[in-house]
Amino acid sequence: MPLALIIILAVIAVLGVFIGVSIISFKKRISSYDQKQDSDKIIILNDNTFQHKIAAGVALVDFWAEWCQPCKIQGPIVSSLADEIDNKAKICKLDVEKNKKIAGKLGIKNIPTIIIFKNGKEVERLVGLKTKAILKKALLKHM
Repeated sequence: MPLALIIILAVIAVLGVFIGVSIISFKKRISSYDQKQDSDKIIILNDNTFQHKIAAGVALVDFWAEWCQPCKIQGPIVSSLADEIDNKAKICKLDVEKNKKIAGKLGIKNIPTIIIFKNGKEVERLVGLKTKAILKKALLKHM
């Protein structure tokens, strides 16, 4: 077997191992986001409780779905914000797959979407993955 062919096969084998390890590492990171998703300060909303829970004060609602990878990254960020804000505003989550009525009524087309409500009225909408600093700044603006 020519030396060049042996080298090429060795490089392919090394790349295969590297790609395999990278995929496993990525899956572990996503899995760890799943485990850190919720703070005990997060209010879980549904179609029946939504209006009542956001009616008074300031509420930040994270619209998400189980299958959404960016949502799995956004979840721990929202949870961390909930721990930091500590009852000065309501930090909520609504699964759009299980609560299609509210998601449809609000025109949620992309997730994650975060909407800030003040006394039941939408005051700000953020679409896509956002940092805690961006969320906190937006929330404090309406408190």
